[in-house]
Amino acid sequence: MKRQLERSRARRQALQILFQSDIRSCSATSLLEEGGTVITSPDGDATLGSAAVDDFARSLVEGVEAHRADLDERIVEISENWTLSRMPAVDRNILRIALYELSFEPDIPEGVSINEAVEMAKLFGGDESSKFVNGVLGKAVRADARSAATADDASGAPAGDDRALTEVVERVDGQDGV
Repeated sequence: MKRQLERSRARRQALQILFQSDIRSCSATSLLEEGGTVITSPDGDATLGSAAVDDFARSLVEGVEAHRADLDERIVEISENWTLSRMPAVDRNILRIALYELSFEPDIPEGVSINEAVEMAKLFGGDESSKFVNGVLGKAVRADARSAATADDASGAPAGDDRALTEVVERVDGQDGV
């Protein structure tokens, strides 16, 4: 439980750093080096300040920055009729973090990445943010599942046990906001 709370806080730190980077049009890694500024969440939790940035937050920020062009391309591709500039900066950065986790952090269960993103959208985003984020991530998971199934079919390999993925997609299907 403690690790889960630490990772949730680290994701919020990463979001705040990436949001600042987006708004200030500067490198997120340069903000990491500066140490950031104190930002207080609506629940009163000051999660970013002159203290050291959490290692997990740092790895998320560096990963998102390294793959930002690909992540942004994927966001635009999945969120039909939406440009990045039209999306609220909070939503855009939540999606970047979650898609980074889904694509490059195989030790994090997909359901955890999606749930954490939706919770951040509820906490920091607008009225429709959680539905939008959930919808985009649901489409990403379904597209990945289709690609994996196609690859398995082509190779003749068994599809494997997809119950966990099916549960995530079913939960997301009822909440598409895209």
